[in-house]
Amino acid sequence: MILIIDDDKAVRASLLLLLQKEGYAAKEVSSPNEAIAWLNHNIPSLVILDLNFSLDTSGAEGIRLLKQIRKTHPGIPVILITGWATIELAVTGMKAGANDFVNKPWNNDHLLQSVRTLINLKEKKTEKLSRINLDDRYQFHHIIGEDPRMLSILETIGRIAATDASVLITGESGTGKELVAEAIHQNSLRNNKSFVKVNLGGISTSLFESEMFGHVRGAFTDAKADRVGRFEMANKGTIFLDEIGDLDQSNQVKLLRVLQDRTYEVLGSSRTKMVDARVICATNRDLEGMVADKAFREDLLYRINLISIKLPALRERAGDIPLLVKFFVNNLRELYSRPNLTVAHDAMKWLQKLELPGNIRELKNLVERTILVTKKDCLGENDFQSQAEVKTKKKDALQLPEVGSLTLEEMEIQMIHKAMDFHKNRISRVAKALGITRNTLYRRLEKYNIIYDEASD
Repeated sequence: MILIIDDDKAVRASLLLLLQKEGYAAKEVSSPNEAIAWLNHNIPSLVILDLNFSLDTSGAEGIRLLKQIRKTHPGIPVILITGWATIELAVTGMKAGANDFVNKPWNNDHLLQSVRTLINLKEKKTEKLSRINLDDRYQFHHIIGEDPRMLSILETIGRIAATDASVLITGESGTGKELVAEAIHQNSLRNNKSFVKVNLGGISTSLFESEMFGHVRGAFTDAKADRVGRFEMANKGTIFLDEIGDLDQSNQVKLLRVLQDRTYEVLGSSRTKMVDARVICATNRDLEGMVADKAFREDLLYRINLISIKLPALRERAGDIPLLVKFFVNNLRELYSRPNLTVAHDAMKWLQKLELPGNIRELKNLVERTILVTKKDCLGENDFQSQAEVKTKKKDALQLPEVGSLTLEEMEIQMIHKAMDFHKNRISRVAKALGITRNTLYRRLEKYNIIYDEASD
């Protein structure tokens, strides 16, 4: 049973009809007092709550009622709905325990999507499944691990995949955030549609709208043809926004508008487009700390993290290291035509003791580097140790400036200049040396106004 609380008879009738057509049982009441009286004897599956019940449009009445509902029914999902929506009111409502915030007039599809997602999340109970059970039920073959924390995460992924809940994936660099995002998409009802990956850290401020929303020919000086934006590419599918913590404040506002209204305008066109895409975000940064420092919008954080998944560092699940090493070796046997490759027991034990600040990515690089350098088929502790020492020596040889003498941006500019000089402006080689894509390098060159004559690779 869904409880509708709104003083407007027409709104109640519309919501009642919409929900009943979708097969939901619903009950409507017109005031906070009626709502409390009904809730004293009933437990709904979800509440749709108006924020204003008088001439006062501050939303205070609705927030008070929300807090009362949270005290007596803490597990019931609540969707706030109001015709007097402000960013501050949305944030206040989410802090008070609301699960979503919808503006009047609402979009039926968007509202129903939110209702389905929240009810499904509430009704589906987490099961304690073994890795074998999980693999039988879901597509998790690219995610390696049997650590209890990873199994719990896989259970969560399986539980939320079929919903349209927004997901925020956090964790250190190299922990596999993109793999988790892909697993959510592959196990969702959208798996036959596009999975569009966007590295927000590689998009300059000036190109954000063009990249995300597209542009029409002539929208700006270099717009020589129409361009389809990432949101349009992801329509009916999933969009993965990686490094969302790197998005600057002005573009955070633009992204929030799309996530809030599910609409956007192509650059250079006044035509409004609708978007239906599941949004998954990822970051290795502390977004709550950034909110406290006014570097990340609080309302955007609430919009993207209906579900939060924090991936453990590899050192926190060292028991999975042998599984990962075997997985990498199996793949590299074929790649390098070395069918007899194995890893000695002492080497596995030694690898499990490493700190590995770069996590899975660093482990993979160490394994591949050792295979390339070592001619033996059985890789021992000394083989891996020698390659780890080579990398450590390279790190120790790096001379960093004193703290405060250069900003991070100034260091990045210097590194790009050095790489461009060293590789004689060969863009592919420079991008590879810096560990970024060609497109990201082009954006950095534009951002920092670095003038160069591109050499052929």
